[in-house]
Amino acid sequence: MTSQGVAARGGPGRTVSAAERRAGRAFVSPTVLTLLVLGAFPLLFILGAALTDSSLGKPFQEFTGGENLRTVLGDEDVVASLVRTLAYALGTTAASVALGVFVATAAHAAVKQGALVRTLLLLPLIVPPVVVGTLWKLILNPAGGLLATLLGFAGIPAPAPLSDVRFALGAVMVADVWQWTPLVFLLVFAALLGQDGSVVEAARVDGAHGWGLFRSITLPAIAGTIAAAAFIRLVLALKVFDLVFMMTAGGPGQSTSTTSYLIYQAALKEFDVGRAAAITLLLALLVTAVTVPVAALAGRLRRGEEAAA
Repeated sequence: MTSQGVAARGGPGRTVSAAERRAGRAFVSPTVLTLLVLGAFPLLFILGAALTDSSLGKPFQEFTGGENLRTVLGDEDVVASLVRTLAYALGTTAASVALGVFVATAAHAAVKQGALVRTLLLLPLIVPPVVVGTLWKLILNPAGGLLATLLGFAGIPAPAPLSDVRFALGAVMVADVWQWTPLVFLLVFAALLGQDGSVVEAARVDGAHGWGLFRSITLPAIAGTIAAAAFIRLVLALKVFDLVFMMTAGGPGQSTSTTSYLIYQAALKEFDVGRAAAITLLLALLVTAVTVPVAALAGRLRRGEEAAA
């Protein structure tokens, strides 16, 4: 085929006319405009509310500058919630990633006969968080819950972790890990299926087995996927609200009040939108500071995988 024919068909070397460029922009512009509006309006609203005296019914009443931010920064409950949220997110992310990678590796080893098992493992992922919170609240109920019943058979007194300051946050974390570990499993399992089998077989022939095979061959091949899964899991954990709302309502005391729950309390219980917006900005800064390095690491590992491939 001649170069003129290639150009006529839109192949290499074809020059796009100004009219075609305008048409392309016209098709794309509604989507871009919608995304800008949906992203910019909430951000501007939060900034405006954080800098003014705003209530639920009367936002933007009086400009207060940084007064709301100074107030929440000096509030021990807000600072404690930020620390608690960070600890919660790091703990649940580490547990979910470790369990997800372990289960995905085990399922991949039995891929031919593990279809039913894989389906069952994904069930928590499709259950709404509100249902998950209710389910685990019933499981941990000391008066007839599943945990109390099982321990009763062994003559062990039933614990009440959701009413204990020492264990309440850990109990919510267990429910969170149960719900979101399947997401990590799904991503890592897909990466394992895409791994070059010939490399693994060659490593086995050379004597690599078990942990040595996983560390030297499998882990470098899926490290980018693991980092990406950790990034997604971290973002989900940093904004947790529904499990806390359903299982503990922030209690006992303030022991399970994450920052998202504190925002809910400020906006919809105290009707102080200015305070809620200021806390939201602090949470946004925390999320950015924690997730940007993880995202950068995931991108670097993915590029390394592509270069190796």
